[in-house]
Amino acid sequence: MSLFGLGRNQRTFRPKKSAPSGSKGAQLRKHIDATLGSGNLREAVRLPPGEDLNEWLAVNTVDFFNQVNLLYGTLAEFCTPENCPTMTAGPKYEYRWADGVQIKKPIEVSAPKYVEYLMEWIEVQLDDESIFPQKLGTPFPPNFKEVVKTIFKRLFRVYAHIYHSHFQKIVSLKEEAHLNTCFKHFILFTYEFGLIDKKELAPLQELIESINVPY
Repeated sequence: MSLFGLGRNQRTFRPKKSAPSGSKGAQLRKHIDATLGSGNLREAVRLPPGEDLNEWLAVNTVDFFNQVNLLYGTLAEFCTPENCPTMTAGPKYEYRWADGVQIKKPIEVSAPKYVEYLMEWIEVQLDDESIFPQKLGTPFPPNFKEVVKTIFKRLFRVYAHIYHSHFQKIVSLKEEAHLNTCFKHFILFTYEFGLIDKKELAPLQELIESINVPY
C-alpha cells in the first residue's frame, strides 16, 4: 500500500478552497507547484512578491490539510482505538480534544477519534466563507492568522503521533522519504510565518533540528 494509493479505511477530503481558473488562489497554487517542483522547499514557502499574506496562508492551509489527511489516511487501519487508545506523541505528550463549542473541556480520546474530530473541525472552517472567503476580493477576518495558527498547531500533532507511534510502519511501506519531505515543507512554512509556538514543537525537536530550522 502506498501513500499515494487509497488505504482500506482511508478518508480523504476534497480541497475546500478551490479557486476558479484565473483567480488569485489558482495562481498561487501554480506558484506552489512550480517552486515545489524545483525541489527548493525554502523558496517554496516564501510569500511571492506582491502577494497578499492572508491569501497565501489560506491556499497553503488547504494544501497542508489535504496532505496530512492523506498521510494519516494510509495508516488508518493501523492506528486503531486498540493500538492507540490515547492521542500521544511519545510517553511525555498526550493531546486531548476540545473544539471550544460542542466540547469545551478537553477530553481524552483515542488517536483515530482525535484525528477524526480534528479533520472535521478544520473542514468546517474551510467551508465557512466568513473565515476562508471563496470570492476574490472578499476580506479575510481580522483574526485570520490566529485561526490558521490553531489549525497548524493541531496538524502538527498528527505528524508528531505518526512519527512516534507509526514510523516503523511508514518504513515498512518504504514511504519515509515522502513523509519526511512533507514534514520538512510543513515545518519550514510554519517557521517562515511564526505559526507554531516553540513549546508545541518539543515532541519532534530533534527531527526539526535535523532539518536545520532554528529551534
